[in-house]
Amino acid sequence: MNKNVRKVIASVTAFVMAGSVILSCGCAKKQQLVIYNWGEYIAEDTIAKFEAKYPQYDVVYRTFETNETMYPNLENGYDVIIPSDYMVCRLIEEDWIQPLDWTKLPSVEKYMDPMFRNVTYTDDAEISSQVLDYAVPYMYCTVGLVYDANKIDLPEGTTDPAVIWDVLFNTNADYSVGMLDSMRESVGTALNYYGYSINSVDEAELNKALDLLVAQKSALHPAYGVDNLKDKVAAGELAACMSWSGDHIIMLERIEELGNDDEIDLRFVLPEGSNWSVDMMCVPTNCKNYDGAMDFINFMYDPEIAYENCDYVGYSTPNTAAKDMLDPEVSGNIYYYPDEEVFATLEFYFTSDELEERYTEIWNTVKASA
Repeated sequence: MNKNVRKVIASVTAFVMAGSVILSCGCAKKQQLVIYNWGEYIAEDTIAKFEAKYPQYDVVYRTFETNETMYPNLENGYDVIIPSDYMVCRLIEEDWIQPLDWTKLPSVEKYMDPMFRNVTYTDDAEISSQVLDYAVPYMYCTVGLVYDANKIDLPEGTTDPAVIWDVLFNTNADYSVGMLDSMRESVGTALNYYGYSINSVDEAELNKALDLLVAQKSALHPAYGVDNLKDKVAAGELAACMSWSGDHIIMLERIEELGNDDEIDLRFVLPEGSNWSVDMMCVPTNCKNYDGAMDFINFMYDPEIAYENCDYVGYSTPNTAAKDMLDPEVSGNIYYYPDEEVFATLEFYFTSDELEERYTEIWNTVKASA
């Protein structure tokens, strides 16, 4: 065989082998993207739609129930996490999350409601001013009471926390109640019942909140949970429970699906001094796929995707275009989309080492009580 023929064969062989390597790499090097989100907090086909648009990613999707159950798992390594605002502030302070590249988030830049640039996320002004450098809003909600008006009578239009929360803390109640199995929400509700700040670190006020929660557990044996409470309310097992505003919409849908809408008149009421919170998408410092995280966050701000998610989940969207797609009965509901007057009566949860330690101690005592 002459040298020219050998060269041609060698060239063809090299080309074929290179093509095989490229093809095999294309299959083998699909990038893993690990998302850590709340349970029941994304539309059923969102991940599939993301993978269809970005076929280079293979999404691993995991869930948590509360900020406090998420926090100890951060060392496991996630690319996108979706904690609430007060936890975001804590993660910034502890260097658990890293700055976002806003040049890779054009949809967020275009569609995020400008009001989120003016929110006081924490009482630490320096940290509050940095929040949007590290996180962007996913959805938001308020904390109030859902109750069956066929079983419980509340004064029309009341916003008095002592009146509203008495539905859950009245130890003579002859109906079943539920409590969010979440330290900040449950301790905050007990503080709000007395008219105290949901961020109180006053020892006398915290002791009263503790006694109230212990007495409630002893007398009423409330159902504790998160997602399971929605099913219990829809089935008529609970006459009332504390609830995030978004869950009220889901409960109404499940009541209708079960054919219980003639028996259950479920309403949501928001007390003054209660909480409103923003769940935010951010990227841990130990993430392995930063570019994928940026693609995912930006994808979630596509108006159609944002609309589908808020419509499915029931929570309020920070996406202006998605909000315009909603039924006006939803987007015009001040419990789901409060106006400035209502926002002014509500508080964010703040965080500090002292607060976290004391509230955890209270909640552990409540859960361990008889």
